[in-house]
Amino acid sequence: MTRILVIDDDRSLLRALEIGLSARGYQIKSVQNANEGLSQTSLFSPEIILLDLGLPDLNGIDFCRRVRSWSETPILVLSAAEDEQRKVEALDAGADDYVTKPFGMAELEARIRVALRHRKPSSKDGQNLILSVGTITIDLEKRQVTNNEKSIDLTAREFDLLAYLAKNSGKVFTHQQILRDIWGMGYGNETHYLRVYINRLRKKLDDPNGELIKTSPGVGYQLLETSDS
Repeated sequence: MTRILVIDDDRSLLRALEIGLSARGYQIKSVQNANEGLSQTSLFSPEIILLDLGLPDLNGIDFCRRVRSWSETPILVLSAAEDEQRKVEALDAGADDYVTKPFGMAELEARIRVALRHRKPSSKDGQNLILSVGTITIDLEKRQVTNNEKSIDLTAREFDLLAYLAKNSGKVFTHQQILRDIWGMGYGNETHYLRVYINRLRKKLDDPNGELIKTSPGVGYQLLETSDS
């Protein structure tokens, strides 16, 4: 079942899309702001994103740029704006297509099919909901984590943080990226706050020396497949 993430602050449109697309056999996850959208792009592993540009917390064009820095998931913009320059900006920022509101469900589904046909295959795009990084296994659907086949009890925020790092294991994420994508746009400078959560994860994963969750001094963190020591 194709997973679709819908990001729009219009509750009535979200409801209509949930009903219409679910009836056509799609698995739908809907959120009403960009921060939740960034988090769910990592955790839900959608195969396509339907994105409104006029979000309350982050410009949709900036959202496209953020997602494109680490994901090739197709983005289909849904917007009432018919301005050509606006469309060009969205496409240049990484959107794959642009549908002007109001639109018919048949047209939308046709655009979705086209985007899925052009979708770039990737070993990290979440075709299944199980992530394996070294000795760590993460079940995104059940929100369960094991390390060396031992069950690890994580809080919701700890799980989100670990899954975020695991989606692009080996990549260094800056403190600001992590805080804004996991905690929200109101965060960005609270590196001490993030450090507490990283230390909790290391303790629970039996990683006291930071060999799995490695610190990049002055930059951020990365999750490694194996220790580099």
